[in-house]
Amino acid sequence: MPREHKKRGRREEKKRKREQEEDPPESKRRKSEDGTDAEIVVDNGQQIDDVDYTPTTGPGEIPFYGLLDEEEQEYFKRADAMLELDQFNDPEERALFLANVYKEANGKELKIANSQSCSRLMERLILMSTSNQLKVLFQKFTGHFLHLAQHRFASHCCETLFTQSAPIVSEEITAPTEAPSSDAVKRAITAEQLFLDASKELEGNLGYLMTDQFASHTLRVLLVVLSGRPLVDAHTTSLLQSRKKEHITLNSREPTAAASTLTRTVPDSFQHAVDHMVKSMVADLDTTSLRALASHPVANPLLQLLLDLEFRRSGKSKAKDTSSLFRKLIPDDPPEEGTDSAAFLNAMLYDPIGSRLCEVLVIHSPGKTFKILYQSLFREKLPSLAKNETASYVLIKALERLNKEDLERAMQELCPQIQLLAERARTSVIKCLIERCLVRGVNTEPLADALQEAYGQHPTERINKMLKLGSSSSGSMSEERQKHIESHDPSKAHSSLLAQTMLDVPGTLQSLIIDGILSLDNTGLQQMAKDRSATHVLQKSLASAGDTIRYRRMIMPRLADMTAGLATDPVASHVVDNFWKGTEGLPFIREKVAEHLMQHEAILRESAPGRAVWRNWQMDTYKTKRFDWMAEAKGRIPGSKTGIELARERFANQKSGSKPKGNMTKKGGGGNPLQLSGANAVLTANQS
Repeated sequence: MPREHKKRGRREEKKRKREQEEDPPESKRRKSEDGTDAEIVVDNGQQIDDVDYTPTTGPGEIPFYGLLDEEEQEYFKRADAMLELDQFNDPEERALFLANVYKEANGKELKIANSQSCSRLMERLILMSTSNQLKVLFQKFTGHFLHLAQHRFASHCCETLFTQSAPIVSEEITAPTEAPSSDAVKRAITAEQLFLDASKELEGNLGYLMTDQFASHTLRVLLVVLSGRPLVDAHTTSLLQSRKKEHITLNSREPTAAASTLTRTVPDSFQHAVDHMVKSMVADLDTTSLRALASHPVANPLLQLLLDLEFRRSGKSKAKDTSSLFRKLIPDDPPEEGTDSAAFLNAMLYDPIGSRLCEVLVIHSPGKTFKILYQSLFREKLPSLAKNETASYVLIKALERLNKEDLERAMQELCPQIQLLAERARTSVIKCLIERCLVRGVNTEPLADALQEAYGQHPTERINKMLKLGSSSSGSMSEERQKHIESHDPSKAHSSLLAQTMLDVPGTLQSLIIDGILSLDNTGLQQMAKDRSATHVLQKSLASAGDTIRYRRMIMPRLADMTAGLATDPVASHVVDNFWKGTEGLPFIREKVAEHLMQHEAILRESAPGRAVWRNWQMDTYKTKRFDWMAEAKGRIPGSKTGIELARERFANQKSGSKPKGNMTKKGGGGNPLQLSGANAVLTANQS
């Protein structure tokens, strides 16, 4: 047989070896736990068990930036531990340490960001860096955002970098022009230009990044920064972060730059960048594709953000534009019952993922569109929607937009279902209904009757059933175990929020809670004060209740007798802090509580909650300056004098001939006696 033709020579031999080394080895496969084949990615001869570490992208695979050696890893791990503790003597020492870390990380920033063990260091560096350091690091990341955003660890570094660099844009816009300095080269490029370069870098792959497990989070953060929305808003945080996100924090109490900036000023170029990004993501998607993304676990939060930005920036008129995202999702105008859009929304109501998009549509849809949606999707199915675990949250958003007439009708239809809702722990719907009735001025007596029937006629039975007192707490159960059980039982928290809402409504609803608390014996009161959910109801009842004096005169003497036992409990100690507000106008009860605390001073000082109560009640002042403490307890400014003391002082001043204080005149000085008041005026007139 003829042999393979090969060129001779050492150069050709080296060339063949080099080509063999550059050829990627065949991917090996292993058996997974469920019996299917799972691929092990081999990168430079190293096996990586989790393919999520290096996912493949649409345009190509993520490049390999290299690995840190053992000495570098050990150094950066120690630096991460020191930054986490943040126990520097002064800001100068911290700044010097950061400068040294940056010096060691120079040229290795991308390796650190992609490292599983050192990516946390990069996030902490970003949190503690100055504006100039952030801009320098931003430039190091520029050109690699497409790949970094898709990496499991580097994507978190990109999110933190965008969030911390956002205030710099506002500072550069509002700050006056500075004189050139030695670091003019670092300041040559602005933060605005850095963000614009990052958005342009991602432009061609936005459609793919929408469904990427890691890049979608980075894309959401970038859109929020460019749009100028608050970075620490509760609604924004729920869109940007998942519940499983690991929060990198600092031990220091100094707020970060992002946390201290609620409103930001952004340039017009950012608005154009947002419009361009939104058009790039939606342009090639039709109604079918968008509806498929509505139930996608990764793309759904991004669609929520896009809809929110569309309505906030363009107003309700954007809904009439056929090219808008809202009109692509709901092409039928109006979306009446029987149309394709109504069928889509009806299916999304019961979808755990799609229902969140329905909430955004209900909140921001134009008034005319919402009325039709409510008539076709909600009005005839209120009981079934309220009982469903998923659809009930969309119903809550719909109830918040109802007028008085529709709200009264909704209350009449939901009142017969209150008992079933209470049994299924759907108290959020009841809470929303009470709040909206209070806002719209709707009579809540039917709701009070339904709640009384659902939770029981007897006050003690009612409060125990509503707040689930004694359901998970036990004397033999450890505090950690009890906290774990309560954290996995959200129904207790929702029931507590319902009771707190009822306290805000004067009348029967408030009396249901007040009478229940008063009916508890001392053991029940202690249990309620120490329960992590029910304690907030007791605290709010002390801070705000309808007939405050009657209720406080009845409940405060009973609570004052158990002050020492409550003050040392980590939960019930907050109730003792509210005693001061609860005894407003009752100084004798305040003094009684202070005496109880004084008798148990040694016990209180041995526990952290007890020391906090001692400090909040100003017990040191009570021991050393009891007159000032009693003056404040009676509602007077410490050191001020009573009316009789001021009268005696005026009389003594006039008798001695000294100049009185205030607007009084000197004896025999020719002043007008009418300027004086009371007996002193008569005395001065007689003397003259």
